[in-house]
Amino acid sequence: MGSRRIVTGLDVGTTKICTIIAEVNEANGNINIIGIGLSPSHGLRKGIVVDIDETSKAIRDSYKKAERMAGISIDTAFVGIAGAHISSLNSHGVVAVTGEEKEIKETDIQRVMEAARIVPLSAEEEMLHVLAREFIVDGCSGIKDPLGMSGVRLEVETHIITGSSTSIQNLVKSVMRAGLAVDDIVLEPLASSESVLTKDEKELGVVLVDIGGGTTDLVVFHEGSVCYTAVLPIGGNHVSNDIAVGLRTPINEAENIKIKYGCSLTSLIEEDEYITVATASGKDTREVPLRKLCQVIEPRMQEIFTLVKRELDRIGPRDLTPAGLVITGGASLLRGTDALASEILKLPVRLGEPDLLNGLSDVIDNPVYIKKDGKVPKAIFSTAVGLVEYGARYHKNSGEKSKDVVGDFINKIKRFFEWF
Repeated sequence: MGSRRIVTGLDVGTTKICTIIAEVNEANGNINIIGIGLSPSHGLRKGIVVDIDETSKAIRDSYKKAERMAGISIDTAFVGIAGAHISSLNSHGVVAVTGEEKEIKETDIQRVMEAARIVPLSAEEEMLHVLAREFIVDGCSGIKDPLGMSGVRLEVETHIITGSSTSIQNLVKSVMRAGLAVDDIVLEPLASSESVLTKDEKELGVVLVDIGGGTTDLVVFHEGSVCYTAVLPIGGNHVSNDIAVGLRTPINEAENIKIKYGCSLTSLIEEDEYITVATASGKDTREVPLRKLCQVIEPRMQEIFTLVKRELDRIGPRDLTPAGLVITGGASLLRGTDALASEILKLPVRLGEPDLLNGLSDVIDNPVYIKKDGKVPKAIFSTAVGLVEYGARYHKNSGEKSKDVVGDFINKIKRFFEWF
């Protein structure tokens, strides 16, 4: 049977907070999701904590719902982070292989990773991830794991992701105040890539675009490794605000309309389709052409994918990503979004959804996220499921509450990540 451990993923987003509790079989690595909690998010703006008390209350509400479904209590979680403060760069490290036999050991890999970490950072920045893209042994490139190989010179190409120290600390404080310890802080698009991208897509070259409430997160894989990441300060909330202004309706009504009727391509809508919209006072309703709604949504979605295109243009030709574009997140569910993205980016596009939910998403007791077919779409759980998969794959000691949470977290971010 093998021993089992509990892994929890906590997606702290601008519009929603999602907690997923999973049971991991240590023998075969199988993951069984046993609890999901979904709550409206309060206290964040564009992915950044602006009110710790409100954020901690929303986090507590989310994970308590997941605990009730799972029938267990949790102590720790892998926490996703995003926001406009996230930045990245590529770095190179090189060392001489030690020892008389010139065989590459774990200590040599650690030394070359440390060499790659020597990059100029401001006092306000912290390294979140140091991801090894490839190792080079005596000029031979493309090596994923050089352990045990012979050579005299070891090099590494890395992708380094940094974030604001203040933003990271405030997120950790919010989670701690909610009653949880932090297993690790993980960049949200990296987590999402665990749940929605295949190994073949990563190897061929693929772009993942996670359109959240306050930000749009971007990660590019080439030859199985991360080569570029970016966080754009625009997301689904901007679409909702546009609808509220354009249709002169309350923001909550605008959000509901977007979820139920939203479409990113006006050309897909018939002339005679109408929807009922509440007035600004919320006391009366009126009939509005559905095309008018889509005429409000389409320009904002065009802007998002135009910004994505601008980011992709920085990294080189599109043949680096023959597997195309995978979109996920709440706003990716708007009808016609894949077609609009393909039209702007000139790439094949598919919707990315996690496969591990096994029907549990259909029993979520949160009507805000229910589509017209009566189901909660899986794409809004991509980051939370990815956090669980990340924790199951790369951490073997999760689920044990830290004795010194702050000290433990600081030690974690100083050690960084060597593998992804």
